[in-house]
Amino acid sequence: MSQSKKVVPAISLLALLVCSSVHAEDAEKTDVLLIGGGIMSASLGTLLHDLQPDWKQLMVEKLDGVALESSNGWNNAGTGHSANMELNYTPERADGSIDYSKALEINEAFMISRQFWTTQVQRGVLNNPHSFINSTPHMSFVWGDKNVDYLTKRYKALQQTTLFQGMQFSTDQNQIKKWAPLIIEGRDPQQKVAATWTPVGTDVNYGEITRQLVGSLKKNDNFRLETSTEVTDFKRNADNSWHVTVNDVKTGKTHAVDAKYVFIGAGGGALKLLQKTGIPEADNYAGFPVGGSFLVTENPEITRLHTEKVYGQASVGAPPMSVPHLDARFLDGKRVVLFGPFATFSTKFLKQGSFMDLLSTTTTKNVIPMTDVGLDNFDLVKYLIGQVMLSDDDRFAALKEYYPSARKEDWKLIQAGQRVQIIKKDAEKGGVLKLGTEIVTDQQKTLAALLGASPGASTAAPISINVMKKLFPEQFNSPEWQSKIRQIVPSYGQELNGNVALTQKVWDDTAAALQLTKPPVINMNAGAQTASEARPQDEKPVPQHGLAL
Repeated sequence: MSQSKKVVPAISLLALLVCSSVHAEDAEKTDVLLIGGGIMSASLGTLLHDLQPDWKQLMVEKLDGVALESSNGWNNAGTGHSANMELNYTPERADGSIDYSKALEINEAFMISRQFWTTQVQRGVLNNPHSFINSTPHMSFVWGDKNVDYLTKRYKALQQTTLFQGMQFSTDQNQIKKWAPLIIEGRDPQQKVAATWTPVGTDVNYGEITRQLVGSLKKNDNFRLETSTEVTDFKRNADNSWHVTVNDVKTGKTHAVDAKYVFIGAGGGALKLLQKTGIPEADNYAGFPVGGSFLVTENPEITRLHTEKVYGQASVGAPPMSVPHLDARFLDGKRVVLFGPFATFSTKFLKQGSFMDLLSTTTTKNVIPMTDVGLDNFDLVKYLIGQVMLSDDDRFAALKEYYPSARKEDWKLIQAGQRVQIIKKDAEKGGVLKLGTEIVTDQQKTLAALLGASPGASTAAPISINVMKKLFPEQFNSPEWQSKIRQIVPSYGQELNGNVALTQKVWDDTAAALQLTKPPVINMNAGAQTASEARPQDEKPVPQHGLAL
C-alpha cells in the first residue's frame, strides 16, 4: 500500500516534467521580447539591433498596428521637450533665484534623442526628416508683474548655460507680435507681458518615428512583429528567462514565448503587466490615470500665422501640470494648431483600455500609498475636479487668454491620450506622486518595465540606453558596445553644458541631418549675469509637478 502511494506522486511528477518539456518545446524562442508597439519599444529594438544584430527580437502589440496609442501624433503634444519654454522645469526658489538643474537634464536628454534620430537618418532607417521632425520656435509667454519678473530672472539664469544660447527675451508687445502675432492681436496694449523665443525648438511626430523604426526592423530576419496580440501571463523559467503566454485578440488562440529578456514598454498598460510578472519590485507601485483634451483648428488663416509652440504659466492656485500651450503642429501632412491641455479623468489606463484598469491594478500592497498621495496632493485633486467640470465656454475663455481674437467656430475639442502617473511607496510619507518616468527591473536583471509619463517620448533614446545598461551590464560595458553606442550617439558619456565646441557640433550636425533650422552660434559672452541671479541647484526647491499631456 505504502509503495503504491509513492508511485502516484512519482507518476504525477514525471507527467509534470513531460508536460513542462513539451510546453517549452512548443514555445517560440526569442532573445528579447518587446511588449508594446510604441516609441519606447521601437527605440530599444532599434538600438539592440544596431548593437547586437544576431539577437532575435519579438515585438507584440495589442492593437492592429504600432503607434496607435500614446505615440500617435494626435494623442500627445508632439513637443521636442528641451526645457526651452516649459516653465515647470525651472522653478523659483524661496530666495527668488531660479533652479535650472532640471532644465539642463531635460535638454541633455533630448540632445541624445536628436543624435539617435540623426544616425538613423544617415543609415537609411528613418526617411524624410520633415515627415517626423520640423523646426518650430519655442516660446514662453506670460503676463502680470509677478510672472514677468519670474520670466526675466529665468531668461537671465539660462544665459549662464551653454544649451540655452540663442534665446531672445522681450517685454515689448510689438516685438512679441513679430514672433507670434496671434497671441498679441486683440490684446490690451497696456497689459504687461514678457516672452522668450528660441529658434532651436522642434515639433515631433513620435508616431511617424515609431512606424519608420519598426518598418525598418521588420526587414531583418531576426525581428518579428505580432499585432492584435495581448500578453496574458508570465512565468519565470529555471534559468531566469521568461515563459510568456500571449493571446490573439481576434481569434482567441494562445501561444507561448520563451524570452531571455523582457521589456514592458506598454505605456499605460505597463503597470498591470508588471504586476502580472509577480516580481516583488512591482509591489512598490500604483498608478493614477490623467487624460487630456485639446482645442484644435485646421483653419489655414490661423495655421499660417501661428508657427510656434507657446507655453504659458499655470494659473494662481493651479498645479504646474496645468501649464497651457498654444502649439503649431504638423500632423497627417497638414498644419494644425492645438491649445490645451484640459485635464480629463477616466479609470482607463489607455485610451483604448478598460474602465476596470484602475481597480484591477489596486492591490492590498498599494492602496495605502494611493490614499496617502490623495491626501497629500489636495491641490491636484481639486484641480482635476475643476477641469472635469469645465464647460465649452470655460475652455474657450482659456484659449482667448492666449489668442484674444479667437473665434469659437474655428475650434473643436479632441480627446488626446491617457497618461498614468506613478505612485510609489515612500518610507516617510507612505506614498508619493512621481511625475516622471521610472525604469523598474527585477533582481535577476532579465525584465524591465517603463512606468510614468513625463517628459515621455522626447527621451525615448536615453531611456532605452538606460534600460540596456540595467539589463545587459556586461555587454553594455564591453568595448564593442561602448564603441557602437558612441557611433550612434557621438556625445554619449559627455556633458554638453559647459562644452561650447561639442554643443555647437551636436547642434549643427543634427540640424543638418534632420533638415532643421541652422542653429545660432553659441556666444557665452552675450547677456552674462551675476552668479546670484543664475546658479545650479544647491538647495531643495519648492516641489513641482511635471506632468506631460
